[in-house]
Amino acid sequence: MGDGLISIIFKWQGQEYELQNLEGSTSVVEMKRQLQSKTKVSPGNQKLIGLKCKKPGTAVTDSTLISDLVLKKNMKLMMMGTIDEEIEKANEVPDDLPDVVDDFDIPTMDDLPADRREEFLAKIQRRVKEYKVEVFHPPEENKKLLVLDIDYTLFDHRSVAENGLELMRPYLHEFLAAAYENYNIVIWSATGMKWITAKMEELGVKNNPNYKIVAYLDSMAMITVETKKYGLIETKPLGVIWGKYPSLFSEKNSLLIDDLKRNFLMSPRNGLKIRPFARAHRNRDTDRELFNLIPFLRFLAQQEDFTTIYFDHWESYIRK
Repeated sequence: MGDGLISIIFKWQGQEYELQNLEGSTSVVEMKRQLQSKTKVSPGNQKLIGLKCKKPGTAVTDSTLISDLVLKKNMKLMMMGTIDEEIEKANEVPDDLPDVVDDFDIPTMDDLPADRREEFLAKIQRRVKEYKVEVFHPPEENKKLLVLDIDYTLFDHRSVAENGLELMRPYLHEFLAAAYENYNIVIWSATGMKWITAKMEELGVKNNPNYKIVAYLDSMAMITVETKKYGLIETKPLGVIWGKYPSLFSEKNSLLIDDLKRNFLMSPRNGLKIRPFARAHRNRDTDRELFNLIPFLRFLAQQEDFTTIYFDHWESYIRK
């Protein structure tokens, strides 16, 4: 490329940003500073996808010069990154909330702002377009959205029993009947649809006269994301449902209850981690998690914006 001028187009969050008339002596970090002026994403939070050095085996660093890169005229690349203000906002926690044990089994959103990454958002759009949802009961417009996991959330799938009812979490039907008053209920498991259907029928959920289930979602509706520490993992993006029903549901009126926090990566402000229900024979006489969630769901149903609620501290709202 020599010392000639070149223009590069970077795509970020659905928008294109062009850096014009770049000289060969321009460094990668200087490009990042120009992108910062356009996007407000600081250089340290930027990841430029698609840049390669001319010399094989050489890694691209902030000090790499444009003249050392493989670039074409008006080339389009992708930038990933989150604005500093949004990262700080995601970390804000009220001072008056009680301390709780942090039992994240994956990196925090500081380490992995997955819900902002273009390649993951593109996967969600493909699921919206391609995943077929079998609707049992059409969602009601005046109700909010409640998405429930199965394994360890509603059912102990590891213990051995003569029938599934012995492994059902206590107060399951009372919980679902109370939730149905204010929520459209969707069951989403990281397993196959045959397993979901069989378990819901065995537990008496599918055709229960006291509540209705909108639909089941299985593992095919999930997407794969990459974390810095653990590599590739599967997660449940509520954006799939939001894309299917854009006029009904959004982050302001949706809640996903699951025993794994990794399933909240693409919907970080809409997840409530439930205490896992395991060793059913030992714990079913004392487990009251679903029963205790009933008043919280009623409280939540009165809120106009769920993103203002700190779901890690849901019990504190009930005490108040």
